[in-house]
Amino acid sequence: MKLGTENSDRFLTAFNRIDHRLRDIVGAKDFMPFYRLIDQAKKKDVLVKKYEDDLRSYADLRNAIVHHRTSLHYVIAEPHTDVVERIEYIDATLAKPTLVGQMFRKRVLIFQENDSLKHVLKVIRQRKYTQFPVYYNQFKGLITTVGITNWLASKMGGDHLPKRIPTLHDILLHEKNSVNYKFVSRSISIYEAEEIFKQGVERGRRFEALLITEHGQPHQKLLGIITPLDIVKID
Repeated sequence: MKLGTENSDRFLTAFNRIDHRLRDIVGAKDFMPFYRLIDQAKKKDVLVKKYEDDLRSYADLRNAIVHHRTSLHYVIAEPHTDVVERIEYIDATLAKPTLVGQMFRKRVLIFQENDSLKHVLKVIRQRKYTQFPVYYNQFKGLITTVGITNWLASKMGGDHLPKRIPTLHDILLHEKNSVNYKFVSRSISIYEAEEIFKQGVERGRRFEALLITEHGQPHQKLLGIITPLDIVKID
C-alpha cells in the first residue's frame, strides 16, 4: 500500500534542523550521534534539557522512518500529525526562544526606603501586588507580603505597639531571606528564567522574584519583574 509522506517529510526536516542546532550548541565539527548531542547540549542549553525526553523519542522515530523507507513515496513509520506539530514547535522554540524582555517587560511600581508601610498596604489592597522593589538612590532590597507579615508578628504580638508608622527600611530588616531576588538580563529566555527559579529551590535559596534590567545589573533601570507564579504559566 502506498502511503503519503507529507508528515514524514515535515518530521525529518524539523529533526534535521534540530540536529544542526545541537551541533552548533556543542560545537561539533565531526559526526556525533544524536543521543550524544543531546547529552552534551543539555549541559549548555536549558531548552535541550527541557525537551530531552521528546528529542530522544524523536531520534527513535527518525531511525524507524529512515531505515524502513523503501522509496521516496513509501514509508512504514509515518508520524502522526500531533507528533509532527510537536517537533516543529520544539524546532521553532530552539531556534528563537521567547525572551524575558519580550514577555515580562512592563512598567514596574518601585518604592522608596522611606515610604511608609501604610502606603504599601494601600497598594496591596488596590493592586494585589506581593513584591515591592525598594530603592534609595540605589536598589536596597525586595519586600514581600511575607516580610510584612513577619514585621507585624514581631511588633503586634507584644505588649507595646510601635509609636510610629514603620517605613520600608524597617520592613526590609524582617525579610527572612535578605537576598530573595536575582537581577537578570532582558535577553535571557523565559526558559532560562524558569531554570533559575528551579535551581534556587534546589539549592535552598528560593527567589521571590527575578528583576529584569538591560544587562542584569542592579544599577540599571528596572524593566520588568518575574514572579514564581508567572513561571508556572510557561509551557
